[in-house]
Amino acid sequence: MPETRPANLPAGTPPLLSLSGVAKYFPGVIANKDVSIDFYAGEIHALLGENGAGKSTLMNIVTGLYQADEGELILDGYGVRFDSPEAAIASGIGMVHQHFKLVPRFTVAENLALGWSETGRWLSSKEIIRRAEAEASRFGLEIKADTPIDSLTSGEQQRVEILRVLSRGARMLILDEPTAVLSPLEVGELYAALRRFRDGGGAVILISHKLDEIMALADCVTVLRHGRVAGTHRIAHTTPATLVTEMIGRPVEQKTTYPRATPRCSQETVIALQDVCCRDSSGRVRLQPLSLDIRAGEILGVAGVTGNGQAELADLLTGLSVPQEGQVHVAGRVMRAAGPGAFREAGIGYVPEDRLHKALAPALGVTENAVMRVFRANPVGGRLAYHAAEALRFTRSLLSQAEVTLADPAAPIRGLSGGNQQRVVLARERMISHRALIASYPSRGLDIGAIATMRETLAEIRDEGRAVVLISEDLDEILALSDRIAILCGGRLMTVIENGALDRAQIGALMSGRDKGEPS
Repeated sequence: MPETRPANLPAGTPPLLSLSGVAKYFPGVIANKDVSIDFYAGEIHALLGENGAGKSTLMNIVTGLYQADEGELILDGYGVRFDSPEAAIASGIGMVHQHFKLVPRFTVAENLALGWSETGRWLSSKEIIRRAEAEASRFGLEIKADTPIDSLTSGEQQRVEILRVLSRGARMLILDEPTAVLSPLEVGELYAALRRFRDGGGAVILISHKLDEIMALADCVTVLRHGRVAGTHRIAHTTPATLVTEMIGRPVEQKTTYPRATPRCSQETVIALQDVCCRDSSGRVRLQPLSLDIRAGEILGVAGVTGNGQAELADLLTGLSVPQEGQVHVAGRVMRAAGPGAFREAGIGYVPEDRLHKALAPALGVTENAVMRVFRANPVGGRLAYHAAEALRFTRSLLSQAEVTLADPAAPIRGLSGGNQQRVVLARERMISHRALIASYPSRGLDIGAIATMRETLAEIRDEGRAVVLISEDLDEILALSDRIAILCGGRLMTVIENGALDRAQIGALMSGRDKGEPS
């Protein structure tokens, strides 16, 4: 068995935290079984695994949200049991969740004060700000103490979350998918902060599915599969291919480019946005006036930190919303308050980010979901008719194209894995999208194998001469697949470039709104 202890650790030094034979069961589900891992002070230890592999459940046990059904937690050499997150943080273990738990209307200093046991009933705002700034200086984290949370970027909010945990005396910091909502520049700042904490003797547990992130940041990695430990390695002694094989049970090629299988025949504009603008119900501008052409036979990547206008752009491109200003053209036709049905009839398919609730009806069968977008068209439907036999034939054909094996198409679609749900949605929308497919965060919630299949499908649609709009928070995905890249920040279209015109750092700067990003 390979050595997994830090090489520079003095002989006999125990782990800061050990999990020994930990198991957690839910009705009909084994979330974790016989999990044994050692976490040491002064290192970053990554947890890698597919969705449903048991990573978050395990960390919820460590932080007191759940209690283990079997096994033991050993902290500083003594067995412990945490009945609440407060008990865990009192012992020096704190967690920063993927979805931040801050009060949006409160300032940074006020949010930090909520976690301090020393916060008195009559503490002045000046004293709260002074204390917040002192804690930020102690941990080397730059903050804006008197600024409301809802005016900060995602990276700045995450910094506040980390500082809130550290200021309560955490010796072990657990982060759940910490880079999911960060720009590349903010990712670099996070890496630097975590390394400073590690170098000061702190322990970091990093929950992630991003191999490049783990290889760049972690010292050690444990792979979970089906709730069990598939392997633990020092990063210096393993490879991404080994980790992928342990994670999903088979090797998967990690492509960085998707060359065309056939020459591009047309560059016709299939969708044109002309000075479109979107506001929310309160009148706040969510998408500033922009013009954008989407062309046949290309993948247009939309890069940006989540929440910067991508959802509004996707809704415009699929007829789910109407611009307050400007026009949307599909194949030269102005789509005035046309609605999603008209966009479907015009050949625009849509893979939304929340596939289970926006693309599927979870309680209905696979057949009903497969024909959901075509049930009024021949041969499945027609005037006042629904042909069940044709619907079943259509569904079996769709499942074959999606490479989904299913014994009973009448089974509820919620019983399929996330990857198979996405395959069904993608195959269905591919049949609709004879002009363009809008794919919004199509990798979200998928394992590495399902992501590889999805990317191959998008490249095939491009090669068939159709347009693809790829909205993604994964810059590597954007760079691997896109012909052109549109960059959004704060609801504003910063620029549209040919892939390769700017380097990764310049794109990241534009995503953060910090730089114009001209090539050097």
